[in-house]
Order: sequence, then structure tokens, then C-alpha cells
Amino acid sequence: MEGAKPKPVLQVLAGERLERSPWWLMRQAGRYLPEYRALRAQAKDFVDCCLNPALAAEATLQPVRRYGMDAAILFADILLVPWALGQQLGFGEEGPLLDPVTEPNGIKRLRLDGMTSRLEPVCETVRRVCQALPVETALIGFAGAPWTVATYMVEGGGSRDFFKVKGWAYRDPAGFQALIDLLTKATVDYLAAQIGAGAEAVQLFDSWAGALPEDGFARWVIEPTRRIAAALRERFPGVPVIGFPRGAGLLYDGYATETGVTAIGFDTTVPAAFARERLQTRLPVQGNLDPVLLVVGGAALERAVRKLRGALGGGPFVFNLGHGVLPQTPPENVAALARLLAQPLE
Repeated sequence: MEGAKPKPVLQVLAGERLERSPWWLMRQAGRYLPEYRALRAQAKDFVDCCLNPALAAEATLQPVRRYGMDAAILFADILLVPWALGQQLGFGEEGPLLDPVTEPNGIKRLRLDGMTSRLEPVCETVRRVCQALPVETALIGFAGAPWTVATYMVEGGGSRDFFKVKGWAYRDPAGFQALIDLLTKATVDYLAAQIGAGAEAVQLFDSWAGALPEDGFARWVIEPTRRIAAALRERFPGVPVIGFPRGAGLLYDGYATETGVTAIGFDTTVPAAFARERLQTRLPVQGNLDPVLLVVGGAALERAVRKLRGALGGGPFVFNLGHGVLPQTPPENVAALARLLAQPLE
């Protein structure tokens, strides 16, 4: 739009270094905010909240109104894709519950046809948020990466050892590939729909990438991500794709060079020097404050923020957490973080 303010997050994702590093937080809308808890009470369950554009748009906007982040992250869930493919999804006290996809016949129950129409409420949320955001604030859409989504689909929920999904992948790699291929296509379609509705960047959350050894990481993390990034780049050349392969460790290096993502988010365990020397020299980086420091606040938070900005502020850098905001985070600590990030870099 002619005359519109530049959006700092998009400037950094395009490779610029800014004097003030822009910021947003993974899970920045959520249970730590009292206004979110009041909003959530209006929906019958979490899936209903995600698929109600009025509620989901309001949840997306709440933290931006309160703290002035440089980007809003769409309020949704990575498991809406398996739900839209036909898998039963619910949320209990311990997290998501799905009717497990079993090898190999379970894949036959999943249907790509009609998936995007079932997810149209999410696109309506995107449109509503676009109309309400400040002109300098970017909107980031997202999806779960195929490997991470597959872990929930096969395990039937969260897992500590990923025994079922890794067992299938090792025992029958061709059969498991069919599930990854389906999820790769579904993820491209879903993210393309979000971009078509107005999302200005997208992030792929591969939260369980670190569960795989090197060969599995190459096949089930890097290759699907490469295909998704390439497909989106062909259809939307100017839209950045942020990859977040949580727990990848030394394999972050290969992910950065081989996937074709525009920028890379890194988790709390990654040393800032490694991120600066091995990742930031290739592409913009995003991360990686420990979410527990945001709970603790005070001098510990100030020291960590100062150190992280000093280490990475010399290049293209989006300040974020190394994982999502924890539910017990005091809202006043996020306000303190906003104040710290508004100060000039020393």
C-alpha cells in the first residue's frame, strides 16, 4: 500500500538489520492473559474457539493491543489439519486426544478433498485480523510441519518416546511416507489459503523434530519442509516462510541450508554464538529466550534479554522465545519485556 509504514518483522525477514529488533512471542495469545480466559469461556471447547472467527480474531489481537508486538500470530492449532482431513480431535486435561491413525489402513480414512473448505473459518479469522491490526504490525499464519503433526496423529496425542510413530517410520518407511506426503500437500494448501486471506508470513512448527536421528530428520523433517517452502515460494514469491525445528541441535545447520526456508527459529538450547555464526550468516534468525525467564522476570529476565540482543542484534534478528509462552507467565512480565525491547541496543 502506497505510503504505508514498513513492517519491521517483514523487513527483518527480508534480510534487513534494524536498530531495534522486532519481536513477537510464540503462544502470545493464551492462558496467561485474563482477557483470553474470559474469551475462551464463550466457546464450548477449544476446537470451537479456533473455528469461531469472531473469537479467534479477538484472541489473535488481544496481546498486540496489550503489548504492541510487531507481529500477531494467528490463533489456531496445528491439529486443525488432521481434524479437517477427517480425524477425530478433542482436548482433555492432558492435551489433545485423537483417534489414532494406524498403519497402513488408517490413512485411507483421511480425505484431502474438502479440507480447505472445512478450514475456511480460519481464513475468515485471518481476514478479520488483517482489517483490525495496526498498519505497522505483520500477521503471521502457521501450520504444524508434517512430522510433528504425524506424531500426534499416530500416537493419538502427545508422547514422550514416540514409539508408535517412529516404529511405523522405521518398519515401513514407504507406508509412513504416504502419510507424510498427504500432510505435506495438506500443509501447502492450508498455508496457501491463509496467505490468500491476508497472512504476510507463515511459520512451520516442527515441535518434535528433535525426536529423530539424522537420517530420519533428513527424510521426515528436511524433505517435507523443502517441498512446502518451494511450493509456497512458487505461488507467493514475496511471502516469508519461517521454519522452527525445535530440538534439532546440530541438525539446525543442515535445516538452514537444505530446506529453503526464509528464516529460522531456534529453541532455548541453541547457543547464541552458534546461531550467530552458523545460522544468521545464511538467513534471518528468530529466538530464543527461555520461556521460564519470562515467568521469573526481574533482573534475570533483563540480563538474558540484554545478552541475547547483544549477541544477535548485529544481523537480521526477530526477538522471540525458544518455545511458547507458559500459562503461569505473569502478564506484567511480558509488559516488562516490551519495555526492555523498546530500549536502544547498547
